[in-house]
Amino acid sequence: MFTPIINTISIVIGSLIGIFIKKGVPKNIQNILFYAVGLSTIGLSLTMILKTNNFLIVLSSLAIGGIIGELINIEGKLKKIGDTIKEGDFSTGFVTSSLLFLVGPLTIIGSITAGLTNDGSLIYMKSLLDGISSIVLSSIYGLGVLLSGFSVLVIQGLLVIFSSKLSFLTTPAYLNDLIAAGGVMVLGIGLKILEIKDTRVGNFLPALLICPLLVFLVNLF
Repeated sequence: MFTPIINTISIVIGSLIGIFIKKGVPKNIQNILFYAVGLSTIGLSLTMILKTNNFLIVLSSLAIGGIIGELINIEGKLKKIGDTIKEGDFSTGFVTSSLLFLVGPLTIIGSITAGLTNDGSLIYMKSLLDGISSIVLSSIYGLGVLLSGFSVLVIQGLLVIFSSKLSFLTTPAYLNDLIAAGGVMVLGIGLKILEIKDTRVGNFLPALLICPLLVFLVNLF
């Protein structure tokens, strides 16, 4: 559990730095940062989507996960938290940073490697990258980015704890479609950041659980 704790600390420290910096950043600089993050997010999403093995699995997982998310109203609950702490961009910051920090090969392979072999080098490298990213993201979105550190702690922690049971996720059959599903959601975030379309990305989060299940079922036949 040491590696996810280090990763969480790096995000928290980076977020605190970003929140502090935000107070002295002129509006025009904040706007250009929005554009930089939005365009970069779309670029990242395309590289993730192109990894897919079977786009029908990605589409199905997003459709099923989206329905579940709508019924639970994940996005609405996140916005309610933002309203409670009077931070309008809370949900965007939380979902954006959680996806960027959690949906990727470094998270899955690094966490399972740490759990199986006690080698945390991949997560330590990821911690440095996440710390730098959280400075930029929190300078725009504030507390939502900081609190995403705790989602990293919980999910990476579970990956480490159950690493011997989840090692199948590191195989391309599962990993590529999971990353692609995350990539579609990251694309939705990019569109939202650029104010092109609010895609209610938070409600698609259950798709990350549905995707491996669909891959397993397809591989049975």
